Amino acid sequence: MSKIKENGEKYMKNIIVLLLTSLLFLGCSSNGAQKQNIEPKLVVGNTLENLTLKDQFGKEHNIKADTYRLVFAFSKEPAHTCNNFFNAKDKDYLTKHHTQFIADVSAAPSVIRNLFILPGLKDFQYTVLIMDDEKVAAPFRVNMDPEKIAIVYIINKKIDKITVLKTEDELKKELEDDSMFSTLVPMLNQAIDTTSKMMK
Repeated sequence: MSKIKENGEKYMKNIIVLLLTSLLFLGCSSNGAQKQNIEPKLVVGNTLENLTLKDQFGKEHNIKADTYRLVFAFSKEPAHTCNNFFNAKDKDYLTKHHTQFIADVSAAPSVIRNLFILPGLKDFQYTVLIMDDEKVAAPFRVNMDPEKIAIVYIINKKIDKITVLKTEDELKKELEDDSMFSTLVPMLNQAIDTTSKMMK
């Protein structure tokens, strides 16, 4: 009798494992199909004018008028690299360099996000714009290497160029570029924004 019971339990376990495996593969294939249908956002020429995200304290932000660079971190390692770098700088470092930092935490399980990641971000003095919704983040992740930091250059809130990098030294070089172009574009962006507001 115990042998029958034991065989029955094994049979049930096998069925449960089979069902779970099937569901996992179904989920993966549907995610793959969804990804194929998502229009990528981070493409040269695309506008990011309507991008609105909350910071680590729940305050909503748009792209600032004078912003020239958006720094995207799509996973843990790039985010750590950015956080280590920005945390060692003055509080207004990002503002001085006409840059905004966007951390995509949507891939992390919600429990990890809510218990560890989001509370941890409140320790930083600089502003971290957060993508915590998979549907919002998905178009930004398309064709991007999640293990690299993406620097998105914008003119009039349209993507002009995208650079990818990995190290703090590379990040510093990009953000502290003091070329004439890097000096003029933030002023141009500010002027365009002011003019468009006056014309409305």
